[in-house]
Amino acid sequence: MPRQARQESKTGVYHVMLRGVNKQAIFEEAEDYERFKETIKKYKSICGYEVFAYCLMSNHVHLLLKVESAVKDIGEIVKRLAGSYVYWYNRKYNRVGHLFQERFKSEPIEGDGSLLSAVRYVHRNPVKTGFNIENEYSSYNDYAKQEKGITDTGFILSIMSVEQYIDFHKLESDAEFMDINGKATSLNDADAKEVMGTVSGCKSIAEFQTLEQGFRDQYIKKLKGRGLSIRQISRLTGVSKGITEKILRQ
Repeated sequence: MPRQARQESKTGVYHVMLRGVNKQAIFEEAEDYERFKETIKKYKSICGYEVFAYCLMSNHVHLLLKVESAVKDIGEIVKRLAGSYVYWYNRKYNRVGHLFQERFKSEPIEGDGSLLSAVRYVHRNPVKTGFNIENEYSSYNDYAKQEKGITDTGFILSIMSVEQYIDFHKLESDAEFMDINGKATSLNDADAKEVMGTVSGCKSIAEFQTLEQGFRDQYIKKLKGRGLSIRQISRLTGVSKGITEKILRQ
């Protein structure tokens, strides 16, 4: 079955999503996140794009890019950016082969309203998994705290003030944007474990199993609400699948 052609953006703005092959982690430690940010910065001038927003998660990436020239192809830009990072990553970890899923996802963003909603969507990505929106691996603080990063903040801040921007990000959005799977994101175990620690304060199965039953049940329900599957909850808490299902039915 032939691949569907990418939709072109009349404004040159695209929401781009890259995912680790087989959903594997693409960032193992802080240096890896920083390297990817440096790679985004390096190819800005080479490929001719602006960065309106970005968010780097453990196994996927969201980018909101404006292509400067109609001559530039978003596919070639992402291919060069991703290829450079993969080359560095493979050398560092002594591995070979693909790191990113072969065909990245993208969608055109048309109009200022959609652009603002897309910026908020990208920045709120960590919130869906229980993390603070002031994430060091997203462009949120480049706007909110006027930090000098790799983000081109001028256009967005010509539409709204910093105060309006912060308030805008507190709102729950009804706008739908393509997620990394084309549907609600399922967490890998690394992210799920971090969510468990945030929700319950427990860092291990043994610690979770010392909780009083009332607290245990409350946290299990919260973990399900944060996107963990029943199997993940059982695996990370040591509570059997059957008991987990029973708790969630209550």
